[in-house]
Amino acid sequence: MAAPAVFFGHGSPMNALGGPYAAAWRDLGGEIGKPAGVVMVSAHWETDGLGVTAQTRPETIHDFGGFPAELQAYQYTAPGSPGLAARVAELTGATPTETWGLDHGTWSVLTHVWPDADVPVVQLSLDRRLDAAGHVETARRLNALRDEGVVIGGSGDFVHNLRTWKRAGGEAYPWATSFNEAVKAAILRDDVDALANWVDLAEEAQLSVPTDEHFLPLLYVAAQRRAGDAVSFFNDVIEGGSISMTGVRIG
Repeated sequence: MAAPAVFFGHGSPMNALGGPYAAAWRDLGGEIGKPAGVVMVSAHWETDGLGVTAQTRPETIHDFGGFPAELQAYQYTAPGSPGLAARVAELTGATPTETWGLDHGTWSVLTHVWPDADVPVVQLSLDRRLDAAGHVETARRLNALRDEGVVIGGSGDFVHNLRTWKRAGGEAYPWATSFNEAVKAAILRDDVDALANWVDLAEEAQLSVPTDEHFLPLLYVAAQRRAGDAVSFFNDVIEGGSISMTGVRIG
């Protein structure tokens, strides 16, 4: 049975310490079990050219500021996998590197999915030279890994507009809800082309995706779908009006 592909709406780094989304992430880990490894595409690693982490012990990167000392000191000690990195490089042409590690898009969610930190994790970068179609093409080259027991993961947010985010919380903006639902509908009908052309998915789409780095990781998950794969959503909440925590499991 093929390993699933999973997109995580990761939201704030503070989610690493718990909160309302952690239970669904823990449940997901229990359902999946212990895979052979994870290839994660995070919103927070953009490169000129495609890279894949290849160290045995990847660093826990604290790529943020202004958060409590407890979070700044947090360590997620999952191993890397030079072998898996080499396989990703073989499939995609990515360059193995030890200049990155696991950023908060990865460890803030995986610390709940696999809290024992016993599943090997490698990160694949977002190559800024690619357009959306190029990201989809790259993503599809990873599909064989599912048959090798490797989970393909993406971490970002369908809707990610920090300028309109309400720190005190509140109802979702209508444009955020509209876009979030349009993305879910495209996933359900397996319309990866519509996702790649996200600006046409809903009115005011660019309010939901003012920059694309939090949206692009979704393409790496949606592109993994095969005939017969089940699709489900979790943590389907828009936080602070304009940050979507919605997650997707395929397979």
